[in-house]
Amino acid sequence: MIALAVTNLLDLDKVQALLRTEFVGRTVWYQESTTSTMEDAAREARAGGPEGGVAIAEDQSAGRGRMGRSWVSSPGENLHITIMVRPELTQLRHLVLITPLAVCLAIEELTDLRPRIKWPNDVLIAGKKVCGVLAESALEDERVLFALVGVGININADMSAYGEIKDIATSLASETGQELSREEVLAATLNHFETLYQALGRGEVVSIGWKERLETMGKQVTVQSSAGALEGVAVDSDSDGALILRRQDGSHVRVEVGELAPE
Repeated sequence: MIALAVTNLLDLDKVQALLRTEFVGRTVWYQESTTSTMEDAAREARAGGPEGGVAIAEDQSAGRGRMGRSWVSSPGENLHITIMVRPELTQLRHLVLITPLAVCLAIEELTDLRPRIKWPNDVLIAGKKVCGVLAESALEDERVLFALVGVGININADMSAYGEIKDIATSLASETGQELSREEVLAATLNHFETLYQALGRGEVVSIGWKERLETMGKQVTVQSSAGALEGVAVDSDSDGALILRRQDGSHVRVEVGELAPE
């Protein structure tokens, strides 16, 4: 892998000064260029790295999105991070709820934008994707060894330069008309993530804010799942993040894992 020269490096000291967390983001595994922050965080987790450690890279040669897709991004303009935590098994599926919610709260804290969430965990602004989330975990005998939450946020990139995704993706700079501090966005995201993660650990319902921002509600959708394509109107979601569809015959089906087909 050839490392790219990145001129706009993250100021990690500034990030630390902006953090209000106890443990999330207090340990950082930083590289200018890597294959994947998910792989970096997994390696550190297996080596006994502390919970809340965050792998960060300016550039990824094999960044991954959901459903095996690649994550397209520019070095030095956006954020590519993976947060490593060690939750209880019952908390595991909630990570994909609190993470996009943390991103939404960070964006709302720093801008006048009002992001929405496309089920289950894409963050949208004006109908275009600004953030993707990917969660993976390592289990042993029904025990979570560690969980990884990968987050890619388009901050200062000009997404019109990416022909294949310019109509479906956006960045915070594109929506606000000005560049944002990546350090501020990162710190705010980590601050909100820890608050929600700690609430999850106390047994609190953390899905409310996520559900309030779901732009999928009330729409006729098609979900690609392990059971095949399921069609219906999205009428509800439960506290675990499952989507409830009302099918044409009036029956309801609960979808835990899947991908919404393009509209």
